Amino acid sequence: MCKVLATQNPRRFRKISRSMRIAGHSTTVRLEDAFWGVLDKMAEGEGLSTSKLVSALHEEALELHEAMPNLASMLRTVCLLYQEERMTGRQAPA
Repeated sequence: MCKVLATQNPRRFRKISRSMRIAGHSTTVRLEDAFWGVLDKMAEGEGLSTSKLVSALHEEALELHEAMPNLASMLRTVCLLYQEERMTGRQAPA
């Protein structure tokens, strides 16, 4: 096997819930610690709090797709795309 899991700190897989306001509503988002780390870095790079970044991503997704069936899944995908962009040094295709 690739042994990726064997070299990781188990803490990165722990699910963490964070409360935030999105579109004027209080909600809780539950993601693995590794994803919160990426979102925190993204927010810092944008000069925003993580809560404001998540709210902005939610708003953008609604504008583009008119629906948000699963916020946590969207956030995980955004984290993956962000990491891909950082690795390649260019923006991922839409």
